[in-house]
This record gives sequence, structure tokens and C-alpha cells, in this order.
Amino acid sequence: MSGATGTKGGRIRVAVVGAGGWGAQHARIFAGRHDTDLVGVLGRSPERTAARAQEYDTTPYTDLGRLLEEARPDLVSVCLPNEDHFEVTLRLLEAGANLLVEKPLVFDLDEADRLLSAADGSGSFFAINFNHRYSEPFLRAKAAVDAGELGRLTFLTWRFGGEANRQRSPHANLIETQCHGFDLLEHLGGPIESVMAQMGNATYGAYSTVAIALTFTSDAVGTLLGSYDSSYAYPGTQQVEINGTLGRAVVDDTVRRFTLSRAGEETRSVWEAGYFNDEARSFHATFDRHVEEVLAAFRAGASPPVPAAAGRRALQLAHATIASYESGRRVPAPKTTPGD
Repeated sequence: MSGATGTKGGRIRVAVVGAGGWGAQHARIFAGRHDTDLVGVLGRSPERTAARAQEYDTTPYTDLGRLLEEARPDLVSVCLPNEDHFEVTLRLLEAGANLLVEKPLVFDLDEADRLLSAADGSGSFFAINFNHRYSEPFLRAKAAVDAGELGRLTFLTWRFGGEANRQRSPHANLIETQCHGFDLLEHLGGPIESVMAQMGNATYGAYSTVAIALTFTSDAVGTLLGSYDSSYAYPGTQQVEINGTLGRAVVDDTVRRFTLSRAGEETRSVWEAGYFNDEARSFHATFDRHVEEVLAAFRAGASPPVPAAAGRRALQLAHATIASYESGRRVPAPKTTPGD
């Protein structure tokens, strides 16, 4: 089942594991593309799974083994509750399945290592959905950084806050939501060298707000502020700033706006989606863009554009942040390795 053998030039058979809210986006994408067939949806609730399968004209399953045997997917797209990723993902990898999984990878580093080891053993294609990378503003920010338009980077900031997504872990905000921040800050600014953290628990008895001071191996510094004590209804609920010696790039609300300023100039250039460009202003469409690259890599037998190791890296940084808060000290971040 592993590898993209036999898919070149043909339609890719995709199964979706997970019949919840965001799982609907997985089903929508793979049912609607011209080069994929949605061959099954697996869920825990027979009723909800049947309804999802009927909506996208595919077969419902509640047994993973039966799904793999009968649907024979080339690729499995996994969208399960955040703290229930490990067992199903491990079973799929041990069965040789090729995977696109939702973030976070898992909450426990030992479990992350077991998943990556299983993927190595089976030769599975193993991608993770850090879809923020594919918004138009972040694509433009990355291009500006890579082209040297900002000069030497001096500081990067990430702020992201909304309503609570309560889970079992007291660090759900840090691991489940702010993993996007860790991934984007390193994607734009290079490896993080150390972290120092403060945490608050204003609303529901867990660490619902976190503020982190960062240093990068490039000698840039940064901050990450993430909260479940805010609201997604607020304008500017997410803002990212990348500042360098020659200029500054700012991303507002992931897909809303990209602004590029140059040092010493009182004018600036701004990108916002035009009247007919609904795709670029849609957060959901960032996942469509990522899937486009995932399928191209899968079909070519190449590595995923965002490998699952990136999920482990975000988890490493989260655990370093927890250690910093618990010790009251700055904590070195583990060094990155190829594939992170």
C-alpha cells in the first residue's frame, strides 16, 4: 500500500478517517477533485458517518481494517479529535498506508517518535497539514524573506487568539493551536534556539494563554502570544510580523492582508484579495492549496511538502516551552534535524 506506485496518470484513491467538522473539508476536497476518488469515510458514529458518506457519494465505514481491505486507498487523509491521533495513525502506518494527517501530530514526544519510526519501517508517505503556510499572505511573506527584501531578520512576532477548544491536556492551546505559530516562525525565520515562557489560566483552569520569548539561531529574537481567552470574532485575532534591517512584512488574519514596508520609506505595498478572488480570502482554501502540492509529491514519489517530522518539531518546541514555564528559566530548544 505504501508509495505512489500505480498512481501516475491515474486517479488517486483516497479514504478519509474522521467524520467531524474539519473532516468535512477533507471529504469535500477529495470528492471534488478531478484526479482523486473518495473511496470511503470512516467514523465512530454510524449515523454521522453514514450522513457524511451520503453527502459525498461514498461508502461509510466504522471499522478501520474493513476500510483498508475493501476501499483499498492509495492515500488516507486523517482528521480525528486532537488527542486521539496516536493509535489510529500507528495502525495505519503499520499497515503500510500513505497518510496526510491533521495537526497536532500527537501530544507526547515518545508517541511522535514511534509514528515516525513506523513510517520509516513501512516506507509510507507521511504528510501533516500545516495549511497556514499556503495562505497567499504567508506565501508572499516567505518569498520576500527568501529574496532578501527584508534584509537580515531582527525580530519575528506571532499573535493568535480565539475561543477555548477545551481538551484533556492542560497545554491544549500550546500544542494543538499554537503549533501553527511554531511552524510558521521557523518556516519564515529559521530554527528557534531557545524559549522562555509565561502562562496564564484565566477562563477554565488550564494554561489558556501563553507568552513566549524566543531566540533564533540567526540571532534574531521573537515572541509568540497564543490565547484561548480571546475571540475569533475580533479583527486582527492573528497577526504576524517579520522585521529585518531592510524592511518589514506583516500578515493579518492569515488570509486577509499582506503588507510590505521598506526601511525609511513612508509608503508601503499591500496585498488584499480582489473582488473576484474569493479563493485567496478563504481560510479553507489554504488546505486545498496544500493538498494540491501533497498530491503532486505523492504522484511523483517525492517527499511530502510538509513532512510529519514538522509536527514533531512543533511538539518539541511546545515541550521546551512547558519546561521553561515549570522551571522559570530559559530553555534551549532541541536542534533541528533534516526533515524537521
